[in-house]
Amino acid sequence: MNWSEFFNMGGYAFYVWSSYALALVIILANIVSPLMQRKKVIKRIKRTLKREQLEREQL
Repeated sequence: MNWSEFFNMGGYAFYVWSSYALALVIILANIVSPLMQRKKVIKRIKRTLKREQLEREQL
């Protein structure tokens, strides 16, 4: 077996490699999405804490 045959996948290369690509995109989305969501939550919490602190100082 040579590399050309391996990458051709017996004529099913398009389906095989597109499946791998789709799986990779989904895995990356499952990694990146929670990280971005975490940043948003932390930012919102900091904003809330700052607002509460300013309210306490005004009293």
